Amino acid sequence: MPSALASTLASPSTSTRRRTSASVVLRSVLEHGPVARSTIARLTGLSPASVTDYCARFTELGLIRESAVPRRSNGVGRPHVPVDLDDSRFVVGGVHVAVPYTTVALLDLRGRVVARRELKHERTDPGWVLARAAEELGALLAGNPRCRALGVGVAVGGWVDRESGTVVEHALLGWRDVAVREVLGARTGLPVHVDGHARALVNAERLFGRARGGGSMLHLFVGNVVDAAFATHDEVHHGPRSQAGAIAHLPVPGGTEPCACGRTGCLQAELSERTLCRRAREAGVTDGVNPMHVVAAAAADDPEAVRLLVERAGAIGRAARLLLDVLNPETVVVTEVGIIHREDCLNALREGVGDERAAAVVPTSFPDSVLAVAGGSVALDVLYRDPLAARPEAI
Repeated sequence: MPSALASTLASPSTSTRRRTSASVVLRSVLEHGPVARSTIARLTGLSPASVTDYCARFTELGLIRESAVPRRSNGVGRPHVPVDLDDSRFVVGGVHVAVPYTTVALLDLRGRVVARRELKHERTDPGWVLARAAEELGALLAGNPRCRALGVGVAVGGWVDRESGTVVEHALLGWRDVAVREVLGARTGLPVHVDGHARALVNAERLFGRARGGGSMLHLFVGNVVDAAFATHDEVHHGPRSQAGAIAHLPVPGGTEPCACGRTGCLQAELSERTLCRRAREAGVTDGVNPMHVVAAAAADDPEAVRLLVERAGAIGRAARLLLDVLNPETVVVTEVGIIHREDCLNALREGVGDERAAAVVPTSFPDSVLAVAGGSVALDVLYRDPLAARPEAI
């Protein structure tokens, strides 16, 4: 006979089951709304009574509302009153800290950007950057008085420990052991959630993007920082202290760029936006450090700009192929400026991956708002995983 302890370990707690059930109900409303409660029960496998109870609680919290027009089943019988997300009341704050600037935004419950501003870094010490972000969040909320904030999500490159809300190390910013959750929470008075930007974008894709309802996914982020994240069965892999996805120092065959680690040809050194812009300056394409200037030059048919972007996309494809061989995800999503804006770069990416898996590789679902969505999705992921923990009445 199994012991009581074994029985306890074998079955999830009531609170865990309730949290999971609440999550799948709200996700069903997100994906299918307006949707009848009976349809949610069929989609989720939950009892109609349970679905009704969860929907009643979500209505009390202000997360969903009944649709104005009831629907009849085959035109007969009692009409079904569908429910849908109430995206008119609540927002989350989104903060993405990049090397040259911070993006501050408000997102609604569907992950859509309501308001956004970019704050160029005059300096990068964390106290100054976070204080400025908190101030700007307050200004955005003041400019949208009908919106109430449920919390703040922060996405940062480098090594980010989600559990403690800490940026453990971000070499390019010079940050080490920065208590982001504590600092922003004290300044905003809101719940703050922190994660790495590649993991944040995996969650954005599975909630609002092309990967919604899919299986395993790899996200490859190529900016000034190069990193990755992997999810399977709707769970993003973090590893101890959230170190998973640190691919910056993977060797690139034939690479020539010196890396700060002392080696040559590391992935981030070869593919970062800093390297792209330096090569563009050397080729006379641009005199600045903004990769979008290289994209603009390519759009104006500058052959050197086109060459730099296409070659970079092909190298990203070869790097993605290595990760595909190891992880074998169903979908690979790539966030990179050339691939977002140019078909020839997307083709070069897929060629680098190889014909067998080319169709599995797609650009980000958020080409015009990727950094804002990354920040906000950190908070939205928390909401959709545990919607009953939302406390909008306390804000």
